[in-house]
Amino acid sequence: MTYTAPLDDMRFVLDEIAGLSEIAGMPGYEDATPDLVDAVLGEAGRLANEVLAPLNHSGDREGLGFENGVVRTPKGFREAYQQYVESGWNSLPFDPDYGGQGLPWALSTAVTEMWNAANMSFALCPLLNQGAVDLLETHATEEQKQTYLTKLISGEWTGTMNLTEPQAGSDVGALKTKAERNGDHYLITGQKIYITWGEHDYTDNIVHLVLARLPDAPAGTKGISLFIVPKFLVNADGTAGPRNDLRCVSLEHKLGVHASPTCVMAYGDNGGAVGYLVGEENNGMACMFTMMNNARLAVGMQGVAIADRAYQQATAFARDRVQSRAIGSSDPKATAIIQHPDVRRMLMTMRAGTEAMRCIAYLNAAEIDRAHRHPDATVRAKSDARANLLTPITKGWATELGCNLTSLGVQIHGGMGFIEETGAAQHYRDARILPIYEGTTGIQALDLLTRKLLRDGGETARGLIEEMLETLAQVSASEDTRVSTLAAPTIEQIRSLAKSTESLLKTGAEDMVTAAAAATPYLNLFGTVVGGWLLCKSALTASAKLASGEGNSLFYDAKIKTARFYLDNILPQASGYAAAIEGAESVMAMDEAQF
Repeated sequence: MTYTAPLDDMRFVLDEIAGLSEIAGMPGYEDATPDLVDAVLGEAGRLANEVLAPLNHSGDREGLGFENGVVRTPKGFREAYQQYVESGWNSLPFDPDYGGQGLPWALSTAVTEMWNAANMSFALCPLLNQGAVDLLETHATEEQKQTYLTKLISGEWTGTMNLTEPQAGSDVGALKTKAERNGDHYLITGQKIYITWGEHDYTDNIVHLVLARLPDAPAGTKGISLFIVPKFLVNADGTAGPRNDLRCVSLEHKLGVHASPTCVMAYGDNGGAVGYLVGEENNGMACMFTMMNNARLAVGMQGVAIADRAYQQATAFARDRVQSRAIGSSDPKATAIIQHPDVRRMLMTMRAGTEAMRCIAYLNAAEIDRAHRHPDATVRAKSDARANLLTPITKGWATELGCNLTSLGVQIHGGMGFIEETGAAQHYRDARILPIYEGTTGIQALDLLTRKLLRDGGETARGLIEEMLETLAQVSASEDTRVSTLAAPTIEQIRSLAKSTESLLKTGAEDMVTAAAAATPYLNLFGTVVGGWLLCKSALTASAKLASGEGNSLFYDAKIKTARFYLDNILPQASGYAAAIEGAESVMAMDEAQF
């Protein structure tokens, strides 16, 4: 159940897909030199491999303690968090004016992968805190930044997201938590559920970002405001002061991520928890979307991470497990199951899927960097639109695929995969939440359809499709036939994506119900095709490296073979998604009474 961060592949994707060297030349990112990037990845890998990964299985088995509103994390977790904070990992991508290191989000995303692959329960706390910092950097007043950001960025305090209520899940506009004006602050009363790391023993304070409704607010999401509600009010000197009127009522008992406290939070049992408005009244959802989009990319990265962890474990098991003689061999001796074609098919599916997801997620983060720091305003706008387009694909497609690949990890283990002691089942259980929280796959698909595709008339999607075809023209022209033959099937599916895009633009203008029924197949089509494009791009680069005699020939050869497998075995699924888009009318054909 060990984990080794795949540093070579991470560096390859950062350099060749994300374009990290270009990003490092942008204003504010000059410190991201090749030597520094190598040092960051290497040291992060060491912490992930040696400190966090060994706690993953034990934390899952031990779980959490809870008594009188106090949460106790599993053995070793608190000490690991202190080591994480003292090493400065929490501050990687944030504003140096508040103690951050100001490094690119693309690099931080690679580091996030390591934390989540090593120990997803542990990593969820920094993941939510990262989103809270992003929100406050963007929307908080200078006074609020001075009060909260430095400690959140250092990791001395942590942040949470408080949206969900029993009657308000995906429909956030149905929330009932109340906010009453009270001088220079507000009093918050209500209950929130599914609050990740809402209570713990890591830090002296926890900063809750809470959505609530004012008495005179309009209905729905247009009447939601956002508030900073700290566990302890902050003294003038910046230290934690009196306890605020909030508490953790209970912990949820979950399928997975057992070492991550998922809390039911009560606000205002004794008159109202003190809260401070972020942004303007009734504009809370716009502010919260900053945190949500940050978290959606990070959760997509969790899909990559857990798939890679499961792949590593399944590969090690397949090398060691001896069962049956090799097919086609005259030797009667049993062989390691990695020699059996069906096991090899499953391992290759895990490998190719994970590499495709990693490419998409790192590219997504790189577009965020360009949107923030590129000196050309036109490029910033284009990158912002592309990052917004890719985010629901990263979150939706990568988390669904992560579930499927961890399931294959269990299958490769056979009966032992169903036994908890191997750890394969934990990866599967932990992965299952990923397509649910931070917006279900259906929500991501609707976001892709409505806010990304229909809102700009398909302009951003068409631009990405055009770039994909330009890359495939280069692939087709390669002198390496192993690479050039990748072009035709990929071009076919890119054109299928283009056709489905135009079809949905038309359907969305005429029949939104049918368009919505096609949204999830469209998200899966988009993710599958973009994954194929980026693996073709990887193979093209790998071929050039091999031709020049540069680097590790086995690594680059594997890149080409992985792309070939993806195109032969995974990319054809795109045709099924395209057919489902065309057949979406049948989704709503039955009456409710017929179910």
